[in-house]
Amino acid sequence: MFILSQQNTIANHFLAELRNAEVQTDSMRFRRNMERLGEIFAYEISKTFTYEEFEVQTPLGLANINLNKTDPVLATILRAGLPLHQGLLNYFDKADSAFIAAYRKTQKNGNFTIKMEYFSTPDLDGRTLIIADPMLATGQSMVLCCKELMANYKIKDLHIVSAIASQVGVEHVKAHLPKAKLWLGDIDEEMTSKAYIVPGLGDAGDLAFGEKV
Repeated sequence: MFILSQQNTIANHFLAELRNAEVQTDSMRFRRNMERLGEIFAYEISKTFTYEEFEVQTPLGLANINLNKTDPVLATILRAGLPLHQGLLNYFDKADSAFIAAYRKTQKNGNFTIKMEYFSTPDLDGRTLIIADPMLATGQSMVLCCKELMANYKIKDLHIVSAIASQVGVEHVKAHLPKAKLWLGDIDEEMTSKAYIVPGLGDAGDLAFGEKV
């Protein structure tokens, strides 16, 4: 498990602005900060890939350089995950993409279940999958989506990316997806009775794209 906030880097500034209630009023900046985190995660994840030496022709000769051999697929859960997905795609710019529609269906008593409507994906057999969702609260949505994909494809490696996670969500994912590699911006200890992370940052989808009805 990799946690960005455990290192003193510029990523902490992006995380701080994502959490800041005043800065959040600028939805374009919120999306850009989430995208920036995606770029940083892509850089860190790339360190785990396999590389091979290639010769590159320059105007003055040949240069040897190690290039990435891994061809990942980038997945996200709509709609909140789109800016984080875009950040990953900015760096893995030749990657294929997969999209998943899943949501919380809340009952009258306040309890909820996770509903997955569909997924659109390339062939994932033997591929490295990087799935992004800005908030890992209970972890139920992430586990449901990953297990559905794993039931249909033989995924080689699974990476899960989130800006903010709860401790409960992390433990749930680790229990049900033990081989997954977690890449997190920060971990918060608490959740509300409605399963929102505290202090968290609010509803990432609404902050990025406007309140839903």
